[in-house]
Amino acid sequence: MTRGGPGPGERNIRLIIAYDGTAYRGWQRQAGLPTVQALIEESLLKLHKRPVTLTGSGRTDSGVHAAGQAANFYTTLASMEAGRFVPALNSLLPRDLRILSASEVPRSFHARFDARSRTYRYFFIGGRQALPHERRYALQLRRPPDLRRLNDYCRFFRGEFDCTIFASPADKSKSRRRYIYGASFFVEGEKIVFEIRANAFLWKMVRSAAGTLLFYGEKKTAPEDFYRIISSGKRELAGPTLPPEGLFLWGVEY
Repeated sequence: MTRGGPGPGERNIRLIIAYDGTAYRGWQRQAGLPTVQALIEESLLKLHKRPVTLTGSGRTDSGVHAAGQAANFYTTLASMEAGRFVPALNSLLPRDLRILSASEVPRSFHARFDARSRTYRYFFIGGRQALPHERRYALQLRRPPDLRRLNDYCRFFRGEFDCTIFASPADKSKSRRRYIYGASFFVEGEKIVFEIRANAFLWKMVRSAAGTLLFYGEKKTAPEDFYRIISSGKRELAGPTLPPEGLFLWGVEY
């Protein structure tokens, strides 16, 4: 199997990947379960005639989608231009999983460790009934939220932040501090979008943060009280963790 670094003569290829996560048990390969990493590695195996390891920028959970997941692998196919991996892999992959681009990068590049930040978006539908097909990609709200109030809360999501309140009890991270570059709610077309960008995220952190923002927004909690709540480190004060359907890994920045 391909090692953690390139072997002699191997080139490093970065992929940008989009997928509908509905049918998958997340990104990371799991024995006997359909995952995004496993399917792409199976396709790489067919092209290379040997196992190839795909390294992702990070994991997405079961049911979570991606518009700009990044990953890299090492190839010995010297005559194959990087861009040709796009049609070659897409011809082998199901239609709910697409390679958007492929480019050759320095041999030292690592999709996870070299990422400077990740951006997630959670989509909502408020003020109207969601169409049946939209329910796989957005959460139906009972009523439109007060975006001004929510953005007042979002101003606290900036800088290095102890995210303990948003940490799943099963999260095994040694540190729960993350650097958050910013977060906001805005309207895009007929949907409401929550966007957050950070250097990294805890397991289910975005879904918990979005649920907490909406929960206290409904209660009309004052911004200064909201800040005290999220700074408390008390998981029991968090709002509900939202379902995965509305969440997208939107992009990875290097």
